[in-house]
Amino acid sequence: MNVKIEKSWQEELIQEFEKDYFRKLISFVKEEYAAHTIYPPGGQIFNAFDKCPFDQVKVVLIGQDPYHGPGQAHGLAFSVNDGVAIPPSLRNIFKEIQDDLGKSIPKSGNLERWAKQGVLLLNATLTVRANTPGSHQKKGWEEFTDAVIEIVSEKKENLVFMLWGAYAQKKGVIIEQKKKHCILKAAHPSPFAADKGFFGCRHFSQANTYLKQHALTEIDW
Repeated sequence: MNVKIEKSWQEELIQEFEKDYFRKLISFVKEEYAAHTIYPPGGQIFNAFDKCPFDQVKVVLIGQDPYHGPGQAHGLAFSVNDGVAIPPSLRNIFKEIQDDLGKSIPKSGNLERWAKQGVLLLNATLTVRANTPGSHQKKGWEEFTDAVIEIVSEKKENLVFMLWGAYAQKKGVIIEQKKKHCILKAAHPSPFAADKGFFGCRHFSQANTYLKQHALTEIDW
């Protein structure tokens, strides 16, 4: 299959693209885009990979679904386009960064600058129908992103995985078997859970400390 994705990822995932489940997934996604409003825009489905090539990955941050409101999703987990109101979970992320590192809360919720520094902002499901959260779950995306996590955890060393909430932690179980990465777990940053272990987790300073210890450039969060 000719999947339009950044070259280094194309090479790593080529076998995945040829599997039956992925062919069925792409057929489903094409039908959905033809019949409904789907987010993110088609050209940004693989934006997390395009902005963070395989050889540059240092941190993996796992989300769940893309945002399902107009103009929000652009293919990076937790991130929104410039000019879009910052969603509650992302605002809580920025608050924790402020408390952890003393950085002021930015005006934009666009996290592309993280991706370009080596943060893979990976949602478990890469597409969603407008105003219908979870609508593209269990169609094959989860199998694909599981494969992505397995490949990076197998082929790379000294990565930082940020697993926020039960869903991300369950998805990240395979990483723990490798025992060669830093795994940071906390509650989800949503308003319903942030005060149950996300606030005060200090994952951002911990990630940078780990990267520095392994002679890797720290992330400017």
